[in-house]
Amino acid sequence: MKTWKKTLWVAAAFAGIALSACGGGGGSSGNQGGNSVGWNATPDWIPPPGGSGDSGSSTNSSTPATGENTVPVRVDKSTGNVNRLLASIKVCVPGTQGAPQCVTVDNMLVDTGSTGVRISARAIPTLAPLLLTQAGAVDDKVGSAPIAECAPFASGYTWGSVKRTDITIGSKTASNIPIQVVSDGAFSTPPDCIAHNGGDLGRSLDVMGVSGILGIDNFTGDSLDALTKAVPGLYYYCPSQNSCVSTRMLASKEVMNPVAAFATDNNGMVIRLPAVPAAGQASVTGQLVFGVGTQQNNTLPANATVIALDKYGAFTTQYKGQVFNQSVIDSGTLSYAFPDNTIPYSVLDLYTPASSLNLSATIEPNNGSNAPLQMPFSIDNANTLMASGNAAFINIGQYFSNGEDNMFLWGLPFFYGRDVYNVIGNAKVGKLTGPFVAF
Repeated sequence: MKTWKKTLWVAAAFAGIALSACGGGGGSSGNQGGNSVGWNATPDWIPPPGGSGDSGSSTNSSTPATGENTVPVRVDKSTGNVNRLLASIKVCVPGTQGAPQCVTVDNMLVDTGSTGVRISARAIPTLAPLLLTQAGAVDDKVGSAPIAECAPFASGYTWGSVKRTDITIGSKTASNIPIQVVSDGAFSTPPDCIAHNGGDLGRSLDVMGVSGILGIDNFTGDSLDALTKAVPGLYYYCPSQNSCVSTRMLASKEVMNPVAAFATDNNGMVIRLPAVPAAGQASVTGQLVFGVGTQQNNTLPANATVIALDKYGAFTTQYKGQVFNQSVIDSGTLSYAFPDNTIPYSVLDLYTPASSLNLSATIEPNNGSNAPLQMPFSIDNANTLMASGNAAFINIGQYFSNGEDNMFLWGLPFFYGRDVYNVIGNAKVGKLTGPFVAF
């Protein structure tokens, strides 16, 4: 799910969302004023004799990583949908670690296309009222009005209060960070939220069968532009239930990437998923590994392909003569999502070719720092694939008409059989500086 960084990205597709965030005018990169993070990710482990510890390969490791910086992720039919990468988190009132002030939330969608934790209010009905209110928006002269967000994605928005919580993923805790409680009913949706961003995706989370979005992309906060201007249809302070005013934000008040708030292994993460056969697979178990180059289990291979990202988290894809300079590698999108009128597609916009198609596109950084890389991928008939009853597919595509947004979404199919590294803006891994994605 790509949040629209130029304002958060998400494309609605069959009981689901191609989640690419279209954040309020800018991805929260290391350039965001006082919120710059200058990590030095020099490994704290000693390289083994005769080697640096890297795998020497950018493909998927055959041996699961072990360590306190790993958590399991899975793809299965528990949500009633396909290609949903899921994890569990613990949500607590800040400073607490036990019931009733903590709730374990299952079926969180692991999303490298957006920033921050967004939990449906229905997933935490008893906890939501206990969470601390986030206040202090830049344009709130009194400084005590609650903050709410209209988080814009490619085909809609999530509306709800910004609260502060402790988020624990595995053994890692992000303390007292801002998250969004989606569809909590605390404040009426502002008209310009609807006007700028389309439909309410809060309901889509229910349709998708997920409890919320675990946004762990390449940025610390979810909007760069909101730090300098009141972006229409993004952040608000709300003096009353029916009155919310568009506002600028402080970096520390924005919904943030929980990985960046960990005490260690906080410069990014790795998603490791096994390969999947062309016919699909009933379920898949993989790993989310926190940190890049901070431990032996997250070392960036020497031969990894590294794609630098711009301040909106994007790179360029060229496909059949079309240039898509707002492309992302996005675990929250169920498919390869792009426009191609020559491929038949269903009423759900899923591609349904008569036979399997072997396609290719080139990917390259927007700043030209790498030579273009030819990337093959396959598209098969989605109706036939899903009739199998499997949950994990490497060859599902969807028609994605994104107008002037120029997006090509390399969704979850891209992740199968690969280790995909995401490094946060300003983080340093050897001689490399984020934001970048590598595989």
